[in-house]
Amino acid sequence: MAKHGKKYRAAHAKIDAGRRYTFYEAVQLATECTFSKFDETLDIAVRLGVDPRHADQMVRGTVLLPNGLGKVVRVLVFAKGEKVKEALDAGADHAGGDELVDKIKEGWLDFDKTVATPDMMGAVGKIGKILGPRGLMPNAKIGTVTFDLHKVVNEIKAGKVDFRVEKTGIVHAAMGKISFGQEKLIQNISAFLDTIIRLKPSAAKGTYLRGIAISTTMGPGIQIDPLAVKSIMS
Repeated sequence: MAKHGKKYRAAHAKIDAGRRYTFYEAVQLATECTFSKFDETLDIAVRLGVDPRHADQMVRGTVLLPNGLGKVVRVLVFAKGEKVKEALDAGADHAGGDELVDKIKEGWLDFDKTVATPDMMGAVGKIGKILGPRGLMPNAKIGTVTFDLHKVVNEIKAGKVDFRVEKTGIVHAAMGKISFGQEKLIQNISAFLDTIIRLKPSAAKGTYLRGIAISTTMGPGIQIDPLAVKSIMS
């Protein structure tokens, strides 16, 4: 079992493990528990009352965080002809066709998100085994297979987050940097949870939001009372 360092243990000591905090209390506590020299990211984990093994209970979507993520996202676009220029003009870091597919086959992965025009998906499918396990495969369901490159690239650069419930029924996502401050982080969390709630499958029975926790990059988890969601919804 891994042993935590002195600073982590000190941060963990500030948290009452048996308590379910409000969002404002939890974000404030997370801020007080940071101890790294870099600007840590605040992450959220939401346990849902769904069974992802059933297609009609899959929760997957995207949300454009109002305050972004606070980090540079490197976007690669698979496209042909004039669409390559459109992608680059929109702010894509890389854009091209078969030459990028070949480069990725050779092991190049210097990007964080991918977008593809529909006519490139045949070629992109050849590297699905490379991109898929890393969560980098373009997908029409989350809007990353499209001819509207200008809109999608701009949204990703602005802080668009895609998420998908895991086999354990938990959804993880980054909510921004601790330096954003409490209000901006709460606004991002509110937008994320609003999207999660709107995507509730009709087949899901019982309590939908079963557990919520936040943590910083290096810090311990802080449990939040799911009933507190109403307090941050506008």
